[in-house]
Amino acid sequence: MNTAISPDLPLRERKKLRTRQALIDTALDRFTAQGFEGTTLDGLCAEVEISKRTFFRYFDSKEDVAMAPTQDLWAAFLEDLETREPAGTLIGLLGDTLVGALHRMPAPDWAGRALLSRRLAARTPSMNAHGLQFCDRTSSAALDVLRRRFGLDVTRDPRPRLALDLLVASFHYALQGWTAAPGPADRDALAARLREALASLPGTLTLTVRPRHDRAQPADPPTAPPPRA
Repeated sequence: MNTAISPDLPLRERKKLRTRQALIDTALDRFTAQGFEGTTLDGLCAEVEISKRTFFRYFDSKEDVAMAPTQDLWAAFLEDLETREPAGTLIGLLGDTLVGALHRMPAPDWAGRALLSRRLAARTPSMNAHGLQFCDRTSSAALDVLRRRFGLDVTRDPRPRLALDLLVASFHYALQGWTAAPGPADRDALAARLREALASLPGTLTLTVRPRHDRAQPADPPTAPPPRA
């Protein structure tokens, strides 16, 4: 997970985390400058001075390392979901957990990496496909936590899955606006956008629509003048 490296960790673990962070930083810089397809795994490993075998100890693919910032966020979400005590609705629990996970990400390093990753994904179809697979795996893992911790029937009751889908949609909405915003990447700004999106969910479910009556009506076809006598 992309968290700050604690000096209390054993030296071996600190070295592993530094290698992982170097891979992420180097990959995102190379992908941004040279293009995702234009960057080879051999070149990436050579720059970080590791073997391909070592690379695969940390990541499964180029897509995996390119999407590490947001994947680390959702890994923290799953960890927090194992211990966070509920205090209200399920969507409230899920939202609080994801906001809490965001605040666990190191600022400003995580925000800068996440911004590069999202802008890269916007022009890399294979990253979007990878993201869909990751989202499905994460949702399944979260449902398993809800089943084990709270006894929810995640097989026959659609509400837990729908609550997770609403959480993911809120995050994507917040992430889209955050990515497009000018200025430096700010983790707390993304958290604020996420809270705003989550706060809109109750109103979203009760939003009604009606036909508009103020639309300009198409003009009647011109009437031909009467024939002259």
